[in-house]
Parts: sequence; C-alpha cells; structure tokens
Amino acid sequence: MKRVVIIGAGPAGMMAAIAAAANGASVILLEKKNQVGRKLSITGKGRCNLTTAVDQDSLIRGYPGNGRFLYGAFHQFSNQDLVRFFNERGLKTKVERGNRIFPVSDSADDVVQVLYDAVKQAGVAISTSTQVKELQIGEGRLVGVITERETLTADAVIIATGGLSYPGTGSTGDGYQWARQSGHRIIKPRPGLVPLLVKEPWVRDLQGLTLKNVKAAAFTAAGKKINEEFGELLFTHFGLSGPIILSMSRDIGEYLDRQSKPVTIQLDLKPALSEEKLEKRVQRDFDKYARKMFKNGLNDLLPKKMIPVIIQLCGIDPEKECSQIDRQERLGLVQLLKNLAMTVYDTRPVAEAIVTAGGVDVKEVDPKTMQSKLLPGLFFAGEILDVDGYTGGYNLQAAFSTGYVAGKYAAAG
Repeated sequence: MKRVVIIGAGPAGMMAAIAAAANGASVILLEKKNQVGRKLSITGKGRCNLTTAVDQDSLIRGYPGNGRFLYGAFHQFSNQDLVRFFNERGLKTKVERGNRIFPVSDSADDVVQVLYDAVKQAGVAISTSTQVKELQIGEGRLVGVITERETLTADAVIIATGGLSYPGTGSTGDGYQWARQSGHRIIKPRPGLVPLLVKEPWVRDLQGLTLKNVKAAAFTAAGKKINEEFGELLFTHFGLSGPIILSMSRDIGEYLDRQSKPVTIQLDLKPALSEEKLEKRVQRDFDKYARKMFKNGLNDLLPKKMIPVIIQLCGIDPEKECSQIDRQERLGLVQLLKNLAMTVYDTRPVAEAIVTAGGVDVKEVDPKTMQSKLLPGLFFAGEILDVDGYTGGYNLQAAFSTGYVAGKYAAAG
C-alpha cells in the first residue's frame, strides 16, 4: 500500500486526500492551523462559490493564468463531477447569476463539513496544528517530510499549501520554499483578484457606493487598452473593488508590476446609451427640472451620493438653473458620464487578494498527473501552482480538480 502525505488541508488538499484514499493509498493529511478548510470557510463572503456552470471550453477561458495547463485535470474531474460529488453527499447546489454555483444553504461551512466528513470516511489520518519544516529527499527521490515533531516517510508527497492570499488562514507561502528545495522555479507571486488603489481624492467621497450595469475600461500610460468589463463596481476608501474590478485587476496588476506606470480606468456610467441618446436623456431631465438649480436636477440620472462629485468634476455652476445650461456644458456632462477617468497607481497587497497569481512554474509539472517533472514522488495541487482564474468559482474548481488528479496519481505511484 502506497503511503501518501499531503501538506495543506484546504480544498485541494482535502480533495487530494479523498482521491488518494479512494485509489488504495494510506493517507496522512497535515494542516498547520488548528482546523481544516480555514480559507474555504470565508470564500464567497461565507457563501462559497464552488464552481461555474459553463461548458469546458468556456471554463478554460476563465483562467488567464495558464488555463491550458488544466485541460487534463478538467477532463478527469470536471465542474459537473464536482457538483455531483457534493450532491451525492447531501449538499444541494444552485446556479445563480453569471453561472455561479453555490450551496443552497449559502454556507461555506457546510462545504467544509462535507469535505471533512468525506476525508474521515475515507480513512485519512488528519493531523492539525502540524508545521512541516522541509521535505526529505534521498538519492534523487522524495522520501518523506520533516515536521516539528517527527519525520514521516512517504512514497509520495502532495504540496497543497495555497499561495500568499489571506495569510491568517494559513496561506503564507510555505510551499514555495519546499518547491525551491526540490529544484522548482517559482514565478513571482503577486495579487490575482484584488482591489485597486486610485489617486483621485474624490473617490473616497463615494466610499460604499455600488454601481451596477456599468462598463470599465483600463488603459496603459500610452493609451493602449488593457481590458474592459461590464457589471458591478464598488467604491472604497482607497479606490475600487467589486466583481468587474477584481476580474480586471490581474492584467492591470501585471502591467503596473512590469512598467511601474499608472493605469487609467475610464468608467462608462451609462453604457446602454450612446452619447447622442444620453444627451437627449439629459436634456429631457433639464426640461423637466427647468426652474430647479443644476445641483437638484440630477436625481433621476445618478445615485444621490454621486451627484456632488459629478457636479465638482463637470465644472457647471451648481446654482445655475437647468434651463440656463447651454449645449456645450451639456455635452461636457455627457462626456464625463461616459468617460469618468480614474488613475490607478497600485493594487492592494497580495495578502488581501482573493487569489495569488504566480507560483510553481507549470512547465515543470506534468499536467496529466500533477507530478513534478524534476523530483519523482512530489506532486502539486491548488493555488501553489502558477494557475489563476477570474472570479466566479474558477479558482476553487482548479483547486478541486488538481487536488483530485494529484491524489489519484500519488496513490498510483
């Protein structure tokens, strides 16, 4: 019987443990925190967006970071397989807006409990509050791991320790040093899905405001478009967050890291209307509120919290009657609403990111088995790999699928 040691009891590690045990291995699951699934229990604001309901090709396109590496893993354990896994164990799921799949209970803790129960039922030995110090390598092969208390021999070791996001849950980058110890190259870890820092002080005045159905486009210092997204955005005390910003943040962060030059985000507050149609809409509002002052004539057009900011930026006298606003001023307002510009100078730190981009170079990992190409017996699963996806369940799916494959082949030897 093969002996498999798995480091890290998150989604990848627990799925790896279940798969390894199902394939006949004796499995030990090590976790340095005092309980399993700490990070998983806070995902999706505690609701846990398990995966996405899109087809296989769309699923792959959801990973700007080495999505093609996941073909083999998804072929062996797909998003449908993942949903079936939970449904068969009593956790009902539902599909929400954007093809996002959640537990019907809206409880991430329920997801953790199902995984924990499956791990225990599989006969896996779980050792929490156990810190691994280093890998034990002998004669060009991995032979075990050394913990604070003992040395554990193993036929295979799976590193599933996550990245650098949310270090309080245990993701502190320990796995990178063990990967380096075994000769692996680490692509510089950086924030994947992360809020953005904005220069303009007026953004702070909008803190807490959520805008739905807006379009944001990001541009380099030279004016080249980086990316754009349509959907929901949130203003914060430091800048921007929300689903579309998180999706855009990976490419923006990569540019900032590479060029050290600011990025401009242009926000279209009324993407459903052309400038011509928006001008007519504004004119109708001004006709409706002809005798009112400009500062009181925007209530039908904008959220209340945004009105003082737009007045400040457009340069129209707030005391001016709407009937006295000329066409040039009106066109300036329309252009502002269609191109509200903000300067992004940095991202929040990787510790605050939802997911870590970068990690173990996937060129040195077999995509069919998740085994190291450099050190026999060593496997990787989850966020430690240089694979990252958009928000919407993609990153958890990658963790579960790579965990399943790593566990399967670690047991097979």
